[in-house]
Amino acid sequence: MLRTHFLALSLLIACGATASTQTIVTQNPETGLKTWKNSDRGFSLELVQLLPEFVQATYSSRDLPPAIFASMRGYCVFGTVARNESDAPLSYRVASWRVVTADGKTQRLRTKSQWVKVWTKLGADFSYSILPDEMTFDVGDWSQGFTTPKIAPGTRFDLIYSWRQHGKTYTDKLENLACPSGSGIQ
Repeated sequence: MLRTHFLALSLLIACGATASTQTIVTQNPETGLKTWKNSDRGFSLELVQLLPEFVQATYSSRDLPPAIFASMRGYCVFGTVARNESDAPLSYRVASWRVVTADGKTQRLRTKSQWVKVWTKLGADFSYSILPDEMTFDVGDWSQGFTTPKIAPGTRFDLIYSWRQHGKTYTDKLENLACPSGSGIQ
């Protein structure tokens, strides 16, 4: 009997621990686009599928050269929101994050600084849209921008990301994300 209660308590504790880092997936009923969100130890990360038309409109509305949008061919673009929901400062660094495709291939995300170098060569002094390379958030702070895995439309992947708080590095994963079919910038 005691063993049964211990097993039940162990399962309850284990389920509670994983529930706090479970990926929440929502779908916009009008567009069909999906959003994935994790919140772990006070760091919240959310990725929202975007269509190329939206991305192109974002750049053309700022009178940027068409070459800026063209430079993103082969990339899938996600709206990304990072938040500090904890009671202490924390920081992230996009260069430490990795995309892992279903076939096990791992790649880095192109950072904001890397995009700015490409765009500067194309004649645009623009850095507005991409998620900042790294940030330190005070309590309640947040940031947003585009995240750009180099993947084809329809590709499923996991995003392994990390953040630092109290001198420790934490890692989590947004699982089974997808570049919408037919929506990569081609």
